[in-house]
Amino acid sequence: MNDDPIIIIPSREGSTRLSQKPLIDLNGKSLVQRVFELALKVTSKAYIATDSILIKSHAKEFTSNVIMTSDTHISGTDRVYEAATKLNLSPDQLIINLQGDEPFLPSSILKDIVNNYFTHSPDVITASQPLKSEDINNPNCVKVLTNDKSQAIKFFRNDEDHHNNLDHHVGIYGYSYKTLNEFVNLEPTINELDLKLEQLRFMDNDYKIYVSKFYGHIQKGIDTDEDVIKARNFLKINENQ
Repeated sequence: MNDDPIIIIPSREGSTRLSQKPLIDLNGKSLVQRVFELALKVTSKAYIATDSILIKSHAKEFTSNVIMTSDTHISGTDRVYEAATKLNLSPDQLIINLQGDEPFLPSSILKDIVNNYFTHSPDVITASQPLKSEDINNPNCVKVLTNDKSQAIKFFRNDEDHHNNLDHHVGIYGYSYKTLNEFVNLEPTINELDLKLEQLRFMDNDYKIYVSKFYGHIQKGIDTDEDVIKARNFLKINENQ
């Protein structure tokens, strides 16, 4: 088994909220560069998968690990799969799908995902953080319910059943190339389409998802102009310490 992970960062130019989001300057470095540098703290096998010549040109300033992909993908997972296919990976190769708008994830989360994947051997691994009280009724905050073995029981947006011990899902995924290949060839399920939660396709097809729990605070990713301002302030404070 290959225990050296590959991290693939899907990065597209188009965004409904922020134009050219991966190229946004965050105190001297672009968003995509900061995410790439985060990945390098875990493995040298980090790649940016993009359909944008502009992103490719920019990324070439700090890495040659850029893979051009189709501009017709409807999800980051599909883009990651195409990039993985071009890398000619073995079926058991661990791939981490790292979202391109999460520059502030502690590298310890990624390392824990790798360690837990090889310790517990799930079909899929993801992560969570503590759920804040103000996010319990926030549909933009995805919740995950787990059993006593840290396996996901349910993902949802609104806690209509008032569960206890919910966590805030962190959208990182790890899986073998074989599992990723199986996933992209499955039809989206009704639950997935209804809630717009891609991980429900795994759940509805009986794949086991292990949730690697992080108990600290994670600075929010980049989705809006307000997030950009907060990110720059966060960096200013923390990089001067």
